[in-house]
Amino acid sequence: MLESIVNDTNGEKMAIPKQYLNNYDCEVEATLDVIGGKWKGIILSKLINQTLRYNDIKRHMPKITPRSLTRQLRELERDGIINRTVYAEVPPRVEYSVTELGKTLAPIIEMLATWGKCHIDTVLVNREENDSGE
Repeated sequence: MLESIVNDTNGEKMAIPKQYLNNYDCEVEATLDVIGGKWKGIILSKLINQTLRYNDIKRHMPKITPRSLTRQLRELERDGIINRTVYAEVPPRVEYSVTELGKTLAPIIEMLATWGKCHIDTVLVNREENDSGE
């Protein structure tokens, strides 16, 4: 169970409101609730250092469906991880950027990228070896 006082990414103590304590069994579960899933980490990796329009994000992620991208962007915006800025132009222009809260995820996203770069070959070999026996 989460405690009411935890360390933030800067090592400072911060309080978690009690109404949220019962939602998660551990801090990892809470974090994965925000950034978990197939696409959110990839979206954040594209937005972490730049502002992008919807089609720019889609171009970086050709395998995601428009419906999934829209849903993931909405969830990240709801959680305060990204900003959605709509400009009153014709046609309308919408840009996405990472919030200050979202920027605190940069070290996590960078570590995930580094881990993937270092270990994906081994994982793929393990999968092939283990899947061939089925």
